[in-house]
Amino acid sequence: MAIAPALGAGGCGFKSRLPDIFLIEIFNLNKKLDNSNESLGNIIIISAPSGAGKTTICRAVVDSSNNMKYSVSYTTRLSRKDEKNGREYFFIDKTEFVKMIEEKKFAEWAKVHGNYYGTSKTFLDGVLKAGKNVLLEIDVQGGMNIKKQYPDACMIFIMVLDFGTLKKRLISRNEDCKESAINLRLENAKKELEFAREYEYLVINENLDEAVAAVKTIIKSLEYKILKNRKQKYFN
Repeated sequence: MAIAPALGAGGCGFKSRLPDIFLIEIFNLNKKLDNSNESLGNIIIISAPSGAGKTTICRAVVDSSNNMKYSVSYTTRLSRKDEKNGREYFFIDKTEFVKMIEEKKFAEWAKVHGNYYGTSKTFLDGVLKAGKNVLLEIDVQGGMNIKKQYPDACMIFIMVLDFGTLKKRLISRNEDCKESAINLRLENAKKELEFAREYEYLVINENLDEAVAAVKTIIKSLEYKILKNRKQKYFN
């Protein structure tokens, strides 16, 4: 890799310039990874207030990747006219949802806007073990809960320039919604924004193409994290 020589000094090979204790730690780290069943897949959490464009961004990211699976959540809310069961969500009733909670089938679940949402733990673990990335489009509650169970998860928060822009988008997207419903979503957005500081990345969706490119760049960077890189030939 081109970056390896840059770790050295004066043009020397980087092994000769690194402290022995560092080399020992790297060796032990890679040995541990090789002897473990740790997956190579990554969890990417994307959260945003309603109207910030996270669904459009998520679809664009998944459609352009051969190594990305979209996590379809379970929900008790009614499907919209343009939604299909198993594509946007798995639509189930409250009784079935509660049963899945009792059977511990969710990696996380939460009640949002009066409806229940949950992420399948079996699906997540299966994708990770297959060495693929999985993208979760979930609310901040779910994002924090997933992070507790999967500390290596990458957290990305999507936002627009300001609340005025967010309100315009909500109105244009939900033309039949009452003013009270729009205001409720704006109030929820303010609460969600408080959690943004807990996320690792913030992407402002002012221009859709640029926002998609930013998210893809963040995900690409995960390939170069040492804890996920088993190519120990660089450290021999």
